[in-house]
Amino acid sequence: MASVGFLYPGHSAEDDYPRLEALLGGAVRLPLVHTDIGEDAHRVDALLEMGSAARLAAGVGALRDRGAEAVVWACTSASFVFGWDGAQRQVRELSAIAGLPASSTSFAFAHAVQALGVHRVAIAATYPADVAAYFHAFLKAAGAEVVATRGSGIITAAEVGTWGRDEVLALARAGDHPDAEAVLLPDTALHTAAHLPALEAALGKPVLTANQVTVWEGLRLLDRPLARPELGALFSRAVGA
Repeated sequence: MASVGFLYPGHSAEDDYPRLEALLGGAVRLPLVHTDIGEDAHRVDALLEMGSAARLAAGVGALRDRGAEAVVWACTSASFVFGWDGAQRQVRELSAIAGLPASSTSFAFAHAVQALGVHRVAIAATYPADVAAYFHAFLKAAGAEVVATRGSGIITAAEVGTWGRDEVLALARAGDHPDAEAVLLPDTALHTAAHLPALEAALGKPVLTANQVTVWEGLRLLDRPLARPELGALFSRAVGA
């Protein structure tokens, strides 16, 4: 069976991954290894350390032992804070260490926006505004037009991980914009796997969430086409189709 592995920082919404594996019908395995996050803070200096090569490298061996054929750094903020070029270096280093194709959640968002064929997007972030601005800049470098960026001022992933359906829907609605063709929720600490149909029904447009696009990116790396409309517009047709 195909297997894509994920390096996940700390403990917040990692249970989205077995849920997504089940929703994919058991067609692919999604092993996950936790990385040491250091300080749990949506603050630029802490995020740069969280995404350092040494912290990512520490989990690679365990993923290889579990049969991973590709690896994704399942973190948005600790990839986009490096900027477009720095995030590319991060992925290249991860691929070299793992000896496998690699990517990150930030690039997953960029690729997912392109796959949907949309151009204008809105960001509904849990982060403080200054961190959300880094994601805005990253998406702009990817060629997207960001029509609105909303930060929620949440400092820790631990707090984000406590949010339920009502908070997630409120975040998406607050971050939406009439000109946006899709709304992006960029935090892998946020539980969203169970709420994808509700999010798109509430907004009437595609909604991309961090753990959703991270898994989609892993499937893209494996060239493993899977269509699961219950996982949102991004999965409405087979990956790569």
